[in-house]
Amino acid sequence: MGKTERKTTLRSKDEKSLIVALKEAQNKLGYVPQELMVELAQRNGLSLSEIYGVATFYSFISTKPAGRNVIKICKSVPCYLKNCETIIKSVEQETGIKPGQTTTEDGRFTLQLVNCIGACDKAPAMMINNDVHVDLTPSKISQILNGYK
Repeated sequence: MGKTERKTTLRSKDEKSLIVALKEAQNKLGYVPQELMVELAQRNGLSLSEIYGVATFYSFISTKPAGRNVIKICKSVPCYLKNCETIIKSVEQETGIKPGQTTTEDGRFTLQLVNCIGACDKAPAMMINNDVHVDLTPSKISQILNGYK
């Protein structure tokens, strides 16, 4: 049993360093390309599926190229109870894309739904890149999006 616990602890440390590497790639490239995942797998003695599993588990890490401005709308319970669905629909109308679809044709926006952005006390909320927008209403969406070129 001691060996199992030690392996689990080492595994946890490996995952933490892997997450750091994935986040660094995300910050530098805007996403984590498959070539980098293959390199990380080889360098860390892990399978590509293990790397991919970690990369796709976290909503703040993307394995696909994204637009210049990534819109992340919170869909957690507090935002849901404050009608985040109307915010999602407003953003869809303004951008012409739905969550999970590719980027707008001009490369300006990517739209994603996430479980939490840490602004529950000011729901409904969304992030665009690293900027948090709170207490959203459909009428605020157009003005906010216009600020991102």
